[in-house]
This record gives sequence, C-alpha cells and structure tokens, in this order.
Amino acid sequence: MRTAPRWARWLVPLVLLLVWLGVGGTLGPYAGKLGEVATNDQAAFLPQSAESTRVLKAREAFDQSETLPAIVVWTADGDRITAAQRAAATDAVGTLDGSTGVVGRPSPALLSEDGQALQAVVQLRPDLGDELPTVLDEVRAAAQRVPDTEAQIAGPAASQADLSDAFAGIDGLLLGVALAAVLVILLLVYRSVLLPFLIILGSVFALGLACAVVYALAERDVVRVDGQVQGILSILVIGAATDYALLLAARFREELGVRGDRVAAAVAAVRRSFGAITASAATVALGLLALLASDLTNNRALGPVGAIGIVCAVLTTLTFLPAVLALLGRTAYWPTHPKAKDASVEGHSVWRRVAARVNARPRLTWAVTALFLAALAAFSPTLSARGVPLDEIFVNDAPSVAAQETVGQHFPGGSGNPAVIIADADRADAVTAAAKDTEGVASASAVSASGRPGAGEPQVVDGRVRIDATLKAAADSDAAKETVERLRENLHAVPGADALVGGYTAQQYDTQETAAHDRTVIVPVVLGIILLILILLLRSLLVPVLLVATVALNFLATLGVSSLVFKHLFGFSGTDASVPLYGFVFLVALGVDYNIFLMSRVREEALTLGSRQGVLRGLTTTGGVITSAGVVLAATFTALMVIPLAFLVQIAFIVAFGVLLDTLVVRSLLVPALMIDIGPRAWWPSALSHDDARRAEGPHRL
Repeated sequence: MRTAPRWARWLVPLVLLLVWLGVGGTLGPYAGKLGEVATNDQAAFLPQSAESTRVLKAREAFDQSETLPAIVVWTADGDRITAAQRAAATDAVGTLDGSTGVVGRPSPALLSEDGQALQAVVQLRPDLGDELPTVLDEVRAAAQRVPDTEAQIAGPAASQADLSDAFAGIDGLLLGVALAAVLVILLLVYRSVLLPFLIILGSVFALGLACAVVYALAERDVVRVDGQVQGILSILVIGAATDYALLLAARFREELGVRGDRVAAAVAAVRRSFGAITASAATVALGLLALLASDLTNNRALGPVGAIGIVCAVLTTLTFLPAVLALLGRTAYWPTHPKAKDASVEGHSVWRRVAARVNARPRLTWAVTALFLAALAAFSPTLSARGVPLDEIFVNDAPSVAAQETVGQHFPGGSGNPAVIIADADRADAVTAAAKDTEGVASASAVSASGRPGAGEPQVVDGRVRIDATLKAAADSDAAKETVERLRENLHAVPGADALVGGYTAQQYDTQETAAHDRTVIVPVVLGIILLILILLLRSLLVPVLLVATVALNFLATLGVSSLVFKHLFGFSGTDASVPLYGFVFLVALGVDYNIFLMSRVREEALTLGSRQGVLRGLTTTGGVITSAGVVLAATFTALMVIPLAFLVQIAFIVAFGVLLDTLVVRSLLVPALMIDIGPRAWWPSALSHDDARRAEGPHRL
C-alpha cells in the first residue's frame, strides 16, 4: 500500500465507506420491519414427525378448521352462580356467533361442580395475527354483560395474545437497550468518544443488512421467524459485530503505534486479525447451522437466520471498520492517541500481573480453576428442562395466567383444552372406554358433526372419528404430560384402533421429547465442527482438544449456577425444553471465540518467542480487548431480559454469565496455565512442539 499512488491508497477506503453508507440508508429500516413477517403461532413450530403433528393433519379431514380456543370463565366473588347468570352467560357468548374471527357457535356456559363459576369456549381462527387482541376484546366485552360477575379469558388464544404483547415493540426496545449498554461500556473502557460510535454504527449496518436478507427469505417462506428468533438475531448481530470490531480496532491501534501510517496499519490489522475473526465467526455460524438437524421448526429457523447475522457482522468488521479507521487514523481514538510501545512492556499492567502469577505457578492455577468449575458443574444435572408451566412463561403478571388459575380452581385443569384422539370409527367405543379408564383423564366423548363432544352421533370421516379427552391436570403441567404418555400407551394397545393422541398438552410433550433428542444429536455435531476449525486454525491436535474441553466445562459450570439461580433467585421451577440446547450453541461457540482470539495471538508470538513467552505475551496483549468484548457481549445478551418471557430471561442469564465466566476464568487462568504447564508439546504435531530444543523454556520475567 505504501508503493501505491496516493489517490489509490484513499480510494478503496472511501468507496467502502460510501457503499456501507448506502447499505445503511437503504436497508437500515429493515431492522425495525422484521416483525411484519414474524409469526408467534406456536403450532407452526411443532416437531414434524411427532404424533401430535399427525393429529393436526388428521383433523383437517373432519372439515373442522383448526381453531384457537378462548376459554371464558365467570366468577361471582365467592357466591354461587344463579340460573339467571348462567342463562345470561350463554346468551352473551351466543351473540359472538358469526362475529369476525369466531369459528362456529360458542359452547353454552357450563357450571362448575362447586357452583361458583361458569365456563364457555369460543373457538377463534388461528391466523388472526395482529387482529387477535381486537377479537379477544370483543369476546371480553360480550362476557362482561353478565351481571354481578367477573369475566376472564384463558386458553391458548389468551396466551398467544399475551405473547404477542410481550413481543410488541421488540425491534425498537431491544435494539435501544442493547446499543445503549454497548455505548456506555465502550465509553468507560476506551475513554474515546468517536470509536464507540463507529463500532455501534458498524453493528447497526450489519443488523440492517441481516434483517433485510432475513425479511426477504421469510417473505418467501424460505425461513420462519418468531419473536424469539427475532430478538436473538438482534442481540447476536450487535454482540458479534462489536466483539469482532473491538479485536480489529485493538490490532489497528497496535499497528498504528508501530507503523505510523494509517492505511498500512489498517491493512496490517485486517491481515493479522483476519484468521481469528473468520475462524471465530465460522464456529458460531456453523454451530448455528447445526440446528438444521433439529426436528423442531423454530430451532431450524434460528440456524440460518443466526448464521446470516454472523456473516453480516464479519462483513462490516472487515470492510466498513478498516475503511473508517484508515480514513481517520489516530482521530478515531480521540481524545487518546496511540503511541509506539516497547514490545517488552505491551499490555495493561493488570494483565501483566495476571500473566506473571500464572507463569509463577501454572499447575496450581489450572488445578484450582478446574476444581472450581467442576464444583459448579456438579449442580448442572439439577437443571430441569421439562418446560415451564403457564404461570411461569411470563416474568410479569399476564391476564391469561390469572384467568387460567381461576379455571383451575373450579374446573378440571384441562377444561377447554382437551387431548384430541383420532381413531378408527368401528373401535370408537373401545377407545373412549380406554381413555376414560386412563389415570388423569376426567372425561372422554366422541365429537359429533356439530363439533361438540357427546352432543349426538359421532362424526365419521373416512372411517375415522375424533374423541376429546378432558384432563384433570392443567394442560401445561407435568402431570398432564404424564397423563398424555399414559393415554398413548393405553390407546395404542387397543386392537385395530390405530389411535393417535394430540392436542395442546401432547404438543408440549412432543416438543419436550424432541428437544431432548435434538441435544443428543446436535451437541456432538457442534463440538466436532468447533474442533475441526480449531485444528485448521492452530495446526495442532492437542490444543484444540484442550480448548473444546475447557469451554464444555465452562458450559456445565454455567448450567450448574443457572440451576441454583433460576430456582432460588428467579423462582423458576424449570426451563423451556430448548434452553439448554440454545445455551450450549451460543455459549460454546462464543466461548471458543475468546480462546481463538487468545490462542491465535499466542501462536503468532510463539513463532518468534517460544511457547511459554508466546502464552504470556498473548495473554497480556489480548487481555484487555477480550475482556472488554466479553463484557460487551454479556451486556447485549442481558438486554434480552427487557422482554418479559422466561425463555429469553433464561437464555440471557446463561449466555451472559457463561461468557463472563469464560472470559475472566477460563481464558484468563485455565487455558494459559494449561499451556504453560504442558509446554511446547501442546502444539504437536506443529513445529512449535519442538521449540524447546531451540529455546530455553524456563521461567521468564515479564
């Protein structure tokens, strides 16, 4: 670049800057439009091969549109319901017949056994989308006409409306909180006014490009996006783009202090950090793409969507940021100014002290650190991933949760949300009897042509009938899932019935079982991908195995701490079935990032300084930037907690805590101590494994 004409040296950075300004201006608005193509219809994300999914398809043959039940419940402040109130309730919901979004005639109001509550089911279209809250308001307004009662709405329709409300404004709120957290941290750490804004601008460009690509694919049904995927994409892109930008900006500052020429420094920074950044991005992107092996549609959706986000983050880091830094030079770090430094004293004094202590007693350091992590990991089996009950799905109070509690107080827990059984018509009586005899089933009846159980002759379609079984336990409870398991076992044993059991509870059970199966398939795939990338990057076999083992230990330790925090601090009885898998993919892939940043620099330094000094120099020169990157990534994932859903709160804590544990303990103490204790042999079969024959590897003073 020094030999190129002056105009050419500035033309490339200027063109890159103009291109990205055009991308930001054109595609930036898509960062706030992704919600237009997102769906929160949970039926769209069921396991493709599960029995409950087969039931959904079988129901279509009965000419009964798939519906979303809204359960209306009335109570009279502890008093018994009168006959007049019951009649008024039936008339009130009857007025909804034919209303927009309502499918069929609502059921009559049924009196609870204790006589203190009424219940009616209004079936709604499942594709209402943004219209669902308005339709529920109409249902609520009709229900409130019953005198001297309190009306509430429970069931899947109410839950979905509360879920949509939780994701309302996710684009602006989440993006604002995440960017504010990143900005504050960067200002405090780097004491530079301009650089934080440049890094944030790059992450916003990356997010805009990623959202535009995902928007185009989702609009054409190539990928599916829900609120969870939407939120994770924003956080992932901002966090990854910021991390990669910090690494490149730190290397540029170092090169600028040595070379003085801003363009040459930018080229050198890209060249020397390219391998670490692309390898780190590849671990995350390929780890996410491993989710394509999942049988859960929302897991498969996150895979390509997240990988697109990572690719966009790398593009801005390796093109936009170097162009800006080449044009601005030292001005980018104003009011501080990079200066040439003696290589022997590079790095912050804190990290020189850390390196000196690790160097003094490496075996004790890694042994104590490993025992500490193992002690935390011992609690990981106590983390329950059997799903969360309805009253824990939302972090704050939700109307649907309160309504469901009211239903549970006066009616069988599964009222209005039955297990749906499809069986051969000539075995309908035997199947109904077997269902009634199943422990945990309150009642079971064949559905008539009117769409109501037990209201006449069963409707027969292609030799099959539908039977609804009301469960005693709440439809989202562990007890209900256990009942579905028993129900399937009993009905599958009925000769010639070919019975299938579906419905809401069965869907939750199948999702849980599929998620457990996915973990056994995807975890080894992700570990294999990461190991292969590390082998190619570091040209060693032992070091990659050690790194993968340390991040796996860090993940188990994080799960152990999460189990204690979720139970005793947050009050969660368990986690969503997908939380451990998401936590693994994010934490292991992102955790390897920091080890890649460290070990790629260690290898670079070891080529000239030897193994031990390479570890110490790598730790001191990368300590500050990697710690800053870890804090920034933890802060961006913590921003997910602004969405009041247990799933995202749990993911946010696992990734944020795990990243900090990895950054401050694994990367700072465990890995360097292991590398020093093992010595050059760790690099086998690389030539570095023999450098002790060329250099004295005894203690060195920093």
